[in-house]
Amino acid sequence: MAASRQAAMFRLPPLPTIGEIIKLFKLKAEKQLSQNFLLDLRLTDKIVRKAGSLKDAHVCEVGPGPGGITRSILNAGVAEVLLIEKDPRFIPGLQMLSDAAPGKVRIVHGDILTYNKLGKAFPEHLMKNWEDDPPDIHIIGNLPFSVSTPLIIKWLENISKRDGPFRYGRTQMTLTFQKEVGEVDVTVIHFTPLVQPKIEQPFKLVEKVVRTVFQFRRKYCHQSVRVLFPEAERLEKAEQLLKLADVDPILRPTQLSMFHFKSLCDVYRKMCDEDPKLFTYNYRDELTEKRNRKRSRFCKTKDDVI
Repeated sequence: MAASRQAAMFRLPPLPTIGEIIKLFKLKAEKQLSQNFLLDLRLTDKIVRKAGSLKDAHVCEVGPGPGGITRSILNAGVAEVLLIEKDPRFIPGLQMLSDAAPGKVRIVHGDILTYNKLGKAFPEHLMKNWEDDPPDIHIIGNLPFSVSTPLIIKWLENISKRDGPFRYGRTQMTLTFQKEVGEVDVTVIHFTPLVQPKIEQPFKLVEKVVRTVFQFRRKYCHQSVRVLFPEAERLEKAEQLLKLADVDPILRPTQLSMFHFKSLCDVYRKMCDEDPKLFTYNYRDELTEKRNRKRSRFCKTKDDVI
């Protein structure tokens, strides 16, 4: 009880402002890395409040940068915050925060996209059954545009397998997404994994269908789903998929509902079961093979002429 009260009452001692930290360590947001700095602590406090109560919680912050959100996390009374930062320029400033909050900050200099130790990053006693309420573990991050999509896909796969940070249960995530690179105009989204997925199919299959549909987001669905199938049977199979899934072929990807995607994935799974080679088919491999054949014919003609 005393430890809990102490955590709730914890406040960081006086520190240089985030702006002063940026000047002190000569930090600059790298546009090619889609970096932006959140300098207003009122904004970072608001982001952290979206996560709910963090009293005595264990938090992983992704890409803390100069530490604006980190300060708000620490002031929320957490038990510990794990910081994963790829850019070495930010480590000295984060170390200052660690020194100001003894025993509350762990710093990992690494890339979250390749960091695979979140499944063992938190105390085992925090583990919950998947059907229970979420564990007292949170992931918080201001995601650069360049990593947001691959990172979300990685975490969705972790959720489907219940591994990584979701080995502990339905770990919650509070993430900000930049609307425009270089502007402090962000959208904050709070995620809680569902007990039962909306689409009960293997993650790789669902990802393949969704990715294929959205890579031609300006086209009609009947044009998008064709590339799920080899060229020789492309039109026939695409028409069959849409008909069995009861999806209007002239809907655009952004008009498809969750029910549409569930139906597409369920029908595609049946088609893959009937033809196992279909699941591993990738139309880009087919395009590459075509190009290689053309080059081979061209090179042979050149040799013959020479």
